[in-house]
Amino acid sequence: MGITARGVGLLVAAIVLLGAGFRFAYPELTLLGAAAGAAVGYAALVAAWRPRLTVTRRADPDRVARGEPASMTLTVRNTGRLRSANLLAEDRCGERTVPVPVLRLRPGRDTEVRYDVPTHRRGVVPVGPLRVTRRDPLGLVALARPYGAAVPVWVHPRIHPLTAVPRGSGRSLDGRVDGVPHGSITFDSLREYVVGDELRRVHWRTSARVGELMVRENVDTSLPRLVVLLDNRAAAHPQRAGGVAESFESACEAAASIVTAAHRADLPVLLLFAAANPDSEAEAGTPGGDPDVGQALGPLDRLAAAELSGDDNAVRAATTRLRQDRLGDTLIFLTGAGGRDELGHVGALRGAYPSVVVGVFGAAEPTPPGAAGLVVVDAADGAQFAAEWDGVRRW
Repeated sequence: MGITARGVGLLVAAIVLLGAGFRFAYPELTLLGAAAGAAVGYAALVAAWRPRLTVTRRADPDRVARGEPASMTLTVRNTGRLRSANLLAEDRCGERTVPVPVLRLRPGRDTEVRYDVPTHRRGVVPVGPLRVTRRDPLGLVALARPYGAAVPVWVHPRIHPLTAVPRGSGRSLDGRVDGVPHGSITFDSLREYVVGDELRRVHWRTSARVGELMVRENVDTSLPRLVVLLDNRAAAHPQRAGGVAESFESACEAAASIVTAAHRADLPVLLLFAAANPDSEAEAGTPGGDPDVGQALGPLDRLAAAELSGDDNAVRAATTRLRQDRLGDTLIFLTGAGGRDELGHVGALRGAYPSVVVGVFGAAEPTPPGAAGLVVVDAADGAQFAAEWDGVRRW
């Protein structure tokens, strides 16, 4: 509850009048002071009354690519028995507020407001909650309350079409290293037969030896697995334009384009961040995210919520884990101009990953040829990276 400047002045006047009236025995001043104090008390009681409002909102759509239109429809319904007099309401939409007309809303009636959600920048735009302020008729006290839950609108990076995803190489359980685009089937284990299994998968020799039907289990071991490592260190993206690191935005667009192309080709892909929170290393396409901005449902949501980190040693720690775990066959490292100092650590992963490629964004000069023995793509933005991708997709 907040007392307005008018209310503060009247409250001070009440105290002065009451003090002067009692001190100098002037009943008129005492009466005026009591009236002023009673007015402030009445205003506080009126403002404390909580209107009964139901708030519903609908995002259309709630996930868009950067620059695409998105809107929010807000409906406020008066479920109480009294007219919602002396109410002012505004809805939060990112960094701005939107006025909502609820003044003198009749019981059982509702009002609807539709407005555009800003999508000119990648990120998670929090919309809501509705802030309703109730004032007394004299304007002495104002009390603001939130109504309804906040709804995030996910603004994904732009996706640029890629001609193809890398074929890569995969290791087979029987010792081969294959370079096929969609993998092959390799024997993995035997298990007991269950109703519904195909008879052609029964291993008859083992079944005769153990006395029950045994079925072959196969696994697609040579299916290439992509690992996209996004360098989200602030040191890797030193240049700012209006407080925004455009090279990092371009790297996010490249990561989104690669992940989308891999999903369309039915290839497994893992999206990692150099400086990651606990949810950042989940498998691309699995739930995760920051509860403060909503539940991320996939890699594009995680890219929308990605932010720069001040951890300068994040790339070294990430490459150490990649070397130990061998999470895939093809490694794609996306960084900015300030991240070229870490290419030596990335190049050391060539023994664990048959294919390694680096995308550098926003560099004033091209990366020297043969840096750390890696294939490096210098690009000004995500669109140029997609255009040059065809030349390096067959490493």
